[in-house]
This record gives sequence, C-alpha cells and structure tokens, in this order.
Amino acid sequence: MQSDKQTLHWRYRGADVAPMTCLKHGLLAAAIILAATLTSLHQADAQPCEQQTFEEAKYVVCTLEPGKADLRLFWKNANGAPYRAFSSLAEAVRAEGKTLAFAVNAGMYRADFSPMGLYVENARELQPANTTKAESSAGQVPNFYKKPNGVFFLGEAGAGILPTAEFLKSRPKVRFATQSGPMLVIANKLNPIFIVGSTDRTRRSGVGVCTGGIIRFAISEDGVNFHDFARLFRDHLKCPDALFLDGGRGVGLYYPALGHNDWSWHGGYGPILGLVE
Repeated sequence: MQSDKQTLHWRYRGADVAPMTCLKHGLLAAAIILAATLTSLHQADAQPCEQQTFEEAKYVVCTLEPGKADLRLFWKNANGAPYRAFSSLAEAVRAEGKTLAFAVNAGMYRADFSPMGLYVENARELQPANTTKAESSAGQVPNFYKKPNGVFFLGEAGAGILPTAEFLKSRPKVRFATQSGPMLVIANKLNPIFIVGSTDRTRRSGVGVCTGGIIRFAISEDGVNFHDFARLFRDHLKCPDALFLDGGRGVGLYYPALGHNDWSWHGGYGPILGLVE
C-alpha cells in the first residue's frame, strides 16, 4: 500500500492526474460554459432601440449591423396599396411568420403616399430620383429640397448615404434606396445651411451610417433644431454621414417595447424602413 504521505492520483482521460489538476480542468470548463451562456443570454436580451439623451434632448436610437440585421424598405402591400400604418405592416410581416421589431418613416412623401424621390425596393426602381428645384414660398424651402438632399441605401458593400448628385453619378448597385433631405452630415461635416441656435425646433427623425458601417436611426422625443440634430449624429453617434428623414407631426416610430406605434397627421406614412426578425 502507498504511504498516506504520497500523493493519491486519479485516473483522468486514461492518464494519472493529480486531484488539483482535475479541479483546475473542471473549473476551466465550467467558466467557459458560463461565459457562453451569459453571452447567449445577452444577445437574446439585446434590443435594437434604446432611449438616449444628448445635450438635454431625449431621443430613441436604434442601432443595426447591416450584415446581421434584416432591414427592409416597404411601401405597398400585396394589393398594391400603401401600408400607411405601422400596424398594417406589422400584420403583413406576421403573416410571413416573422416579427416587425421596429420601423420608421423612410422619408417624405406626397398626398397619395408615394415617395417624393428615388425609391428602390428589392433592387427594383419604383420611383425615379427627384432633382427638381423647388420654388420657395415666403422664403421657405420645403425640407426635401434643401440642398443637398441625399439617398440612404443598402447594397452589396453595405449601407451608405450620399448626396443625391453623387449617388446618381456613381450609381452603386443597391438592394434598396430612399431619397430624402436635407443631408445632416456630409463626410463628417455638418451641412453648412444649418443655423446655430435656430428657434425652428420640432421632433425630427434621421438615419446615419456610422463607424464600422453601423446604421443608426434617431428619433427625437423633444423639439430640436437641425444644427443640434446633425450634431447628435456626428458628435454623439459617431456617424460621418447622416440624412434627415422627416420632422414635425410626420415623424414616425414603431417600437412596441417603448410604447411607440406612431401615426402621422398626414393620414399615414409612405415609404417605411423596418427591421424584420
């Protein structure tokens, strides 16, 4: 018999292993399993949208990674009529066995809910780009026509935002594209038409393509001016390019987790961007 002072060895995977070695292997395996479980739970609990504050103004910010998120552009239903309501779109997505996680209005539209400018869905151009120069009324130029306006698109190389003239010149291959305006941030510079301290404050919505190609939507809960809204994208969300989508009572967000199922005073929405899960 071995002496009590001798180290007792256990059989472990066909080899003699000391008890302390077994313990270390067991703790390491348990730690790996726990880390994987926590990561899985974190990913399952991760939400695309959250409330944020920038310079005392409140926003809902939704963050997506193009290669991992099914972001789509919608306009008309199977019968050829505009969805208009987020709830109508959510019902149509549900009929496919999927969920509309969140949605926003995808730019400005006409009285018949058709897009004001370029609209590409599933790689098909359904509305051409709008390069018209608007006639100002009492010194006011509608937001869509404030220069430069731009195009938000998703293509083979990821998401992008370009001033309309640049987009039409390069004509990248896209899965979807929507035109709106004005541009908020262009190559990390604020649109020079914006006025610091402007009293034109209202709810606003926009989209930015940010560091690493991440897409971020922002919808203000409070009234903000264009200059402050553009700074939110450049300085807080780190988006070198950003595009205004809509403002005032036309701002729309669908995100049930935060109690949002907005309705436009225009009688509904035209183009809609939505995350499908």
